[in-house]
Formats: sequence, structure tokens, C-alpha cells
Amino acid sequence: MKISVLTLGCKVNECESRSIVSALRSMGYDVTEELTFADVYVINTCSVTSEADRKSRQYIGKVVKANENAKIYVCGCSSQNDPGVYTKYKNVVYISGNGNKNDIISAITSDIVCKMPVCSGNIPDVFEYMPIPAHEKTRDFIKVQDGCNNFCTYCIIPYLRGRSRSRTIESILSEAEESSLHTKEIVLTGIDVSSYGKDIGSSLTELICALGRLNIRKRMSSFECSVVDDKLLEAMRASGFCEHFHLSLQSGSDNVLKKMNRRYTTAEYYDKVELIRKYFPNAGITTDIITGFPTESESDFADTCDFVRKVCFSDIHVFPYSERKGTRAAGMKQLPMEIRRRRARELIGIGSELKNDFLRKQIGRTLSVYLEEDNDGAVSGYAENYVRVYCEGKPGEIVNVCVSELYKEGVK
Repeated sequence: MKISVLTLGCKVNECESRSIVSALRSMGYDVTEELTFADVYVINTCSVTSEADRKSRQYIGKVVKANENAKIYVCGCSSQNDPGVYTKYKNVVYISGNGNKNDIISAITSDIVCKMPVCSGNIPDVFEYMPIPAHEKTRDFIKVQDGCNNFCTYCIIPYLRGRSRSRTIESILSEAEESSLHTKEIVLTGIDVSSYGKDIGSSLTELICALGRLNIRKRMSSFECSVVDDKLLEAMRASGFCEHFHLSLQSGSDNVLKKMNRRYTTAEYYDKVELIRKYFPNAGITTDIITGFPTESESDFADTCDFVRKVCFSDIHVFPYSERKGTRAAGMKQLPMEIRRRRARELIGIGSELKNDFLRKQIGRTLSVYLEEDNDGAVSGYAENYVRVYCEGKPGEIVNVCVSELYKEGVK
């Protein structure tokens, strides 16, 4: 029996899907992560926006085109948010959300067919352990935490993923040691990595220190500025963590941040950026920003543009605000979509300028690059500060190179 596991959304979803892949392969099944002909499909859905919900449902049609007789098992955030919408598809035989994802493995192997709205239990109160994910790419992502307690007014995820819950350091170390046999770099990921350890009497700094014993490159996924302090940065520097920090900002206006329930000011955020650069002078600092949040004025948006230039981000991910039913922001007075998109285009332009400025600062520097891809002889990978570098070598190698010029979306 051939099984296809398809994933939408975040790196946490990818980790969970690869756990399902790993378990099924260990049982002798032919498993792929490609959208191709298969007898059984697992669709791990996303619901971060309404568009993500639509794409998740759209995958049902794509799968049926690949095999009109296929059995489809659905899990993830979209089916957690609205399981009933998936019951109308005749090929869907099993629907679950984000709780007890291990059950989908036994459901497939036992050929369980279920047409109830939700086939597995509620979101657990403690971290749910899954098999060690299959090793598919050059670097491995390790899920260290799940859930979120922040309840930002625009975000549905805390309602779909549950409260923050952490994995034990021992378990993380065990997976990291396994990963070190297959890769030269690991990335810690979760729904809210900043909250790691609070529920189990530990901390993110303690985890970082523990990982220092492993001779492997380490990287952090997105986290909040509130967790940044001297102890954390000292631990990251001593433990071999890369000098890349994805600090979620969302807005450069204090008025908007308050309405978003972000719990920090731009002044506090900037102080954290300065502290990072004290320990990592050539750090790549990237962020996410939402434009056109409800009631965002032209003055608020101008504040965001000014603040982005002040911070000098190495890259920015910009998203026009999208209403999400079930969140507090959805009930606020909305701005026209044309304003949201216009502001997004303007901010993307500023972000491109800042990115090129940061890339130019790399010229003449020697960077340590983990090579990952070879596209028709163009070998590339990422430096520790997450600059994409094109150079000679083979995927899987870490090489030290001197940057000579800007090239494509990175440097050469």
C-alpha cells in the first residue's frame, strides 16, 4: 500500500507529518511526501488564515484527481477549527484535529474508517510525543514545544493548538543526537518557542545550554523579544547557535501593538535588538509585519516604516491583515483591502532596500555556509546569519567562503 503525507502551513506541521512518515515507513509502508498516486493520503492542514483553510480544502480535490478511489485522512489546524466542513467529501474517511495525531497512524494501519466529525480526542494538556521525524532535508527541525498562551487579537492558533506545553530536555537531546548522525544543523521549532519550559520548571536558556554538548550547528526559529536577555544570548553564543534571530514584530506602532495585545513597546523591542548586536555584531535579524490591521492610521503605518528603517532588519516578511473569524480583531472596524495591500507593497519595498544593505555589508566577510542545494551546478546554502550564499562545494558540506558580490537573492 502506498501512502502520501501532504503538509500545509508551518514547520511544526512539517515535523508532525514527518513523524507520521517515519512511523509508517518503519512498518514497511511505501510512503512519500509528494502529491502523486497513492492508496491513502494524509492531509495535515493549516488554518492560520482563511486562505490557508481554503487551500487545505482544495487539497482534497487535488488528491481525488490523483486517485479517485483514495482514502483520505485529515488532521491539523483547519480540521480542528471546522471538522464538519470535511465530512462532505466522500473520500475523507477519518477527520481529527491537533490532538492525538499518533492515532492517525494506528487508524491507517488498522484501516479505520470514521465519519464522525472528530475521530480523536481533545488537544492534550501536556506535550504529545510522536516518533522521531523522518530525515528528508539537509537540516532537521526539532519540535520542542506546542501551543500558545499569548492570544494576540488577530490570531486563531491558540484556540486550535491549545495552551503552551513543553517537551523534556532529555527527549529533545535524544532527537538532536539522532539528527547529528544525518545532518550538520538542527533548528528548534514550536508554536511559541519563547515560552519553552515555563510549564515544566525549565527555560529556553536551560535548553540552549544543554544542547551545547552536541557538536552540531544549531538554529532558533521565530521567538519573542521578551525572552531576549544577557543569559540567553550568552548561552546561545557558548552553545554554537547561529547568529540569526527571527524576532516577531507585527507593527512598528505602539498604538497598533497595544490593540494587537503584543505586550511590548517599540522601545523595548529596539533595546532587545541592540542587545543581540552586542553579542552577535553581524547577526541577521528578520521579522514579520502585518499591514492594515484594524484602525491602523496613516500615522501608525508611517511609524512602522520609520521603525523598520531604524532597526535595519536583514529581511522582512510582510502580510496584509486578513480577518480571522473567532478572533477579537475580526470584530474591530476593518480597513479596505486596497489600503492593506498598498501598505504591504510599500513596506516590502523598504524591506528589499534593507535586505540589499545588509547583503552589501557581507562583501569582504568570511562566512560559514552550510550547503544545501545544487540547481544545475549552482550550489547554495545559508550562512549562520541566514544570508543565502552561492559558492563551490557539495550539498551537505560546511564551507568557509569570502563574499565577493551580491548575487540573485543573496551573495556569491
